[in-house]
Amino acid sequence: MQPPTAGLDWDEDRGLILCSGDWTSTGLAAFNRRTLQALPPKRSQGWTLDASGMTRLDLTGARQLHRLQERLEARGEMVLLGAERPDQMDGLLAFTRQAVSERQPQPRAPGLLERIGRDTVGRLQQSGAFLSFIGEITLEALPRLLRPWTIRWKQLAAEIQKAGVQALPIIGLLAFLVGLVIAYQGGETLERYGANIFLVELISVTMLREMAPLLTAIVVAGRTGSSWAAQLGTMKITEEIDALRTLGISPYDMLILPRLMALIVVLPLLTIYADVLGIVGGMLVADLMFGLPTHEFINRLPEAIAASHLWVGIIKAPVFALIIVGIACFQGMRVQGSAESVGRATTVTVVQAIFLVIVADAVFSILFNLVGL
Repeated sequence: MQPPTAGLDWDEDRGLILCSGDWTSTGLAAFNRRTLQALPPKRSQGWTLDASGMTRLDLTGARQLHRLQERLEARGEMVLLGAERPDQMDGLLAFTRQAVSERQPQPRAPGLLERIGRDTVGRLQQSGAFLSFIGEITLEALPRLLRPWTIRWKQLAAEIQKAGVQALPIIGLLAFLVGLVIAYQGGETLERYGANIFLVELISVTMLREMAPLLTAIVVAGRTGSSWAAQLGTMKITEEIDALRTLGISPYDMLILPRLMALIVVLPLLTIYADVLGIVGGMLVADLMFGLPTHEFINRLPEAIAASHLWVGIIKAPVFALIIVGIACFQGMRVQGSAESVGRATTVTVVQAIFLVIVADAVFSILFNLVGL
């Protein structure tokens, strides 16, 4: 008895691919491979797979039918299933399709060197974009600084009020507490040697040179820098900045320059304010805990500290302001897409601004040491 075989033919006029016989492993074994791999001529209307003459079908036959469908679809021809077909055909084809998709190679995870390379390239591109942004601000700012009547003084006053006046309570409280902690920690050590009087030098030099400017810049970066990045980012995704450009108004002139000038003015003043509150906090602890009267502390201040300690702290403040404004506005103007990117820009602003402020403070310490300040 002749074993059952599979049959494959097509009717181009009716657009039918005719499958007949046993589409099983036994039936396909006797099938001519070249015939099985042959394709019908191209037909723009597509083809219908007519399995009405198919007597049996197993997974081997379903895999061959799936391959035939894939080759025709790769030519851009649609393949439909005929109405009359074996009951198990749909299930076997679906199972074959799923098995083939699961065997598709997964995207290769990048290696360590590739990740380092991509991260390095990304950071270099970001650094280049940041320098370009600073250049654009400079080009916008210089002509207006030479013509002060073109500066938007109303926006500048509003930014000074938001970044400076409204920040007084938090900066004052933190500076007071930091001065209190320095006095308490240093006083215990000095008291063992009967050198309580040197609390004046310890508190005043630490606050004036390092803690007050650094503390003020960190608070402003977290409070004002994040706020500005969120505002600019929101304006970017709601297309308000594009609307300003359409009206012929430069966003650098309207949004960035007032913030830049406001913080350069405000940050040195906030630093002096933190100097005073920090010394007051330390002076209070010195009086209550270590027997150094307030009037004696005040009388010793001019003898104990040089004016250079005050100026060293104040000189840092405008540089810290430039860093905070540059990072905040740069990240805010880079926001694209959804509100999620606004949150990401805010977080990046705080992290990068605080990091760069601390790096700048370290550089200042080295430079001042080299010049003997």
